Amino acid sequence: MFRTALRNVLAHKARLLMTVLAVMLGVAFVSGTLVFTNTISDAFQKSSAKGFDQVDVAVTADSRAAEGDQVGKAHDLTRAELDKSERVPGAASAIGVVQGFTAIADKDGKLIGDGFQSQGGNYWGTKDPRYPLVSGHAPKGRGEILIDSETAERAGYEVGDTVRMSVDGPVLTPRITGIFTTDDGNVAAGGSLTLFDTATAQKLFGKAGTYDQIDVKAKAGVTQAALKAELDKALPGDRVETTTGKQLADDQARMISESMSGMQTALLVFAGIALFVGTFIIANTFTMLVAQRTKELALMRAVGASRRQVTRSVLIEAFVVGAVAAVAGLVAGIGIGAGLRSLMGTFDATVPDGPLIIKPATILTALAVGILVTMLAAWLPGRRAAKIPPVAAMNSVHAKATTKSLVLRNTLGALFSAAGVAVVLVATTMDGSDGQMPMGLGAVLLIIGVFILTPLLSRPLIAAAAPVLRAFGVSGKLARQNSVRNPRRTAATASALMIGLTLITGMTVMAGSLQQAIEKMASSSIKADYVVSMANGNPLSPDVEKKLARTDGVTATSPIRNAVSRIDGRTEYLTGVNGAAIGELAGPKVDAGSFKVGGTQVVVDSETAKSYGWKAGSAFTVSYEDGKKQQLTVAGTYESNDFLRGILLDQATLAPHKSDPYNMKVMVKTAGGTSGATQDKLEKALGTNPAIKVQDKKDISNEIAQMFTLMLNMVYGLLAMAVIVAVLGVVNTLAMSVFERSQEIGMLRAIGLDRKGIKRMVRLESLVISLFGAVLGIGLGVFFGWAAGELLATRLATYELVLPWARMGVFLLLAATVGVLAALWPARRAARLNMLEAIKAE
Repeated sequence: MFRTALRNVLAHKARLLMTVLAVMLGVAFVSGTLVFTNTISDAFQKSSAKGFDQVDVAVTADSRAAEGDQVGKAHDLTRAELDKSERVPGAASAIGVVQGFTAIADKDGKLIGDGFQSQGGNYWGTKDPRYPLVSGHAPKGRGEILIDSETAERAGYEVGDTVRMSVDGPVLTPRITGIFTTDDGNVAAGGSLTLFDTATAQKLFGKAGTYDQIDVKAKAGVTQAALKAELDKALPGDRVETTTGKQLADDQARMISESMSGMQTALLVFAGIALFVGTFIIANTFTMLVAQRTKELALMRAVGASRRQVTRSVLIEAFVVGAVAAVAGLVAGIGIGAGLRSLMGTFDATVPDGPLIIKPATILTALAVGILVTMLAAWLPGRRAAKIPPVAAMNSVHAKATTKSLVLRNTLGALFSAAGVAVVLVATTMDGSDGQMPMGLGAVLLIIGVFILTPLLSRPLIAAAAPVLRAFGVSGKLARQNSVRNPRRTAATASALMIGLTLITGMTVMAGSLQQAIEKMASSSIKADYVVSMANGNPLSPDVEKKLARTDGVTATSPIRNAVSRIDGRTEYLTGVNGAAIGELAGPKVDAGSFKVGGTQVVVDSETAKSYGWKAGSAFTVSYEDGKKQQLTVAGTYESNDFLRGILLDQATLAPHKSDPYNMKVMVKTAGGTSGATQDKLEKALGTNPAIKVQDKKDISNEIAQMFTLMLNMVYGLLAMAVIVAVLGVVNTLAMSVFERSQEIGMLRAIGLDRKGIKRMVRLESLVISLFGAVLGIGLGVFFGWAAGELLATRLATYELVLPWARMGVFLLLAATVGVLAALWPARRAARLNMLEAIKAE
């Protein structure tokens, strides 16, 4: 049976080619994902471990002690503790580390890198082993800095250049005295690192005479554990904690591995989708091969082959095909992994140097996936093959499905679909987080149900295209009849496209609706022309609001100032605002009472009010940070949003109780509204500070939506793999269908249908099948997009369904294009058949 199976594979090389390609693409995606994520993870881990080469033991403030301190009063390490660390037995040297946010601008005045990854630190002495200098010398004083080589290259800076920068304060214009290399993970991820001399760094970061961390280097022959033990003896255990360099490196490696696992999982999900789509091609291929070999299999049964042997023969064929595809996919996947790594540079993502990592687990996974997927997809056709009786109907190429099997299939499909719709609808009534799992389950059930019902759905939906196909005469009529001749095959081919378009349409519906919701939220909740904030999300100095208020053309300003309080034994955050101006700067929807803030009158978001049982007119007692208490009255309740939430009270009421006032944002209203000139004026009033963002409503909504847009584009790119596999499925089905109908095509040619008519017939058949899959996919995608939107609406009040008609039209057009392109080779092959030889073919 093995020799028979091998002979069949070699005899049907061309027909199995598309199956090999489909499996190969899926396996390539899986292995490429594993190679890429393993390579990146290994590079970052080695780079981070290298960054701890100069740290044998790190001394930091005890986190438990810091938690007990007041806000902003956490313990910093002193010079005495640094000296004591350096003098312990086994210590070779000790470095005091100071670090904080530092924004550095490029030559156009724009912030370099992401605000959260723009860091600053100190350069220790004249030669810091942590930061090898490429050129220049160590910084001295406030007017000199060092920058990392990656930032220097991106911005085009050289030693001697003057830069604009800020450290949570006024703009500085120091000179670059040197450029250094670093293995810092933030820099590798596209951020920047700026170094000052230690005294300057301590002053700028508000840590005069203190340090964030002490890095201790051991003498030769002294282990990290031994040095840690000595430090634990010498330093007060209730104030500091010590960690070995190895532990720091291991912790960092674990964090990197965990962060990469999310990306790996996401990519593997899309690889799984591509493989799932590929199973339709495999099942189609083996079903058609089995059907075309009815006589051969019947003869094998007649000469003594058992059902198990026939099934085994088909599975051996699948094993050979899967093994070839898996090996080819693994090789292609290694190339994809290497290509993705090099492409990271085009997305401004810097990755540390390192070798390509191909783990044994990657090889085993690729081979197992390719072989198992192929064999599982071929199992059902193999089982059907085993049921062919020894005396088979010689004139029957396809064994027609029995009424019982059709009724069973349609009943199962209806049950699965109904259950899926019911579970999804129930999930839409739940809270956002609670409804995620049920909705996922319902989506899977519905897709399975629709897939089972697709043969039944194919007849009415394809029949709807009859009026259009009549315009193409005989070719159009034959194309429609061929499309529904074998509903199961048509369904399997169309389902491959259906799955890809379901996901694409669903994501597009959600993204479009979300974009509009964000824009609506920004326009309805913010009346201010501009919102000013720090690039890294840190607090703003109170001076920022004062400068803005004094700027020509500014008519109103209000800070958004946070403070911790206690109400009824619970911790609650208060938001201080300018009570006199907040009404013209913010306009959230008022649920009850009035939006009036001043004195002891406050407004509270509806969720907070509900949790305390408050309503307009309710009074409550608040305990401020300084321990003093005050009775406040609820003037009204409002609908919270991303900009305003919680308890709003006048900053004049809050200020006496805060020792360190700071603002998270400042809202600004101008006489002339928003314009480029007005924005430039505000930025200049703040010293064109790269650390501060001045954004209008459109900037804010774009910033929020940017993440979703990026995610949507990634989804489009990843799902392109599934669509490519689906195209191969259409090509494969048509090519094998042409081979199967050789005699019929010969007869059509003999009775007068010319080559152009044959080509048109095959193309129209392909077009109809592709559009059938597209209609199902877009329909399901809209349903899932609506359902997922209902979950989002529980968290985002402005969310409402927006159907992207233009994009859905593009998806239909793309599906039609797929159908036409997929038919090119099969149509050409059909038209070139010799009519006499085709008529004689059996």
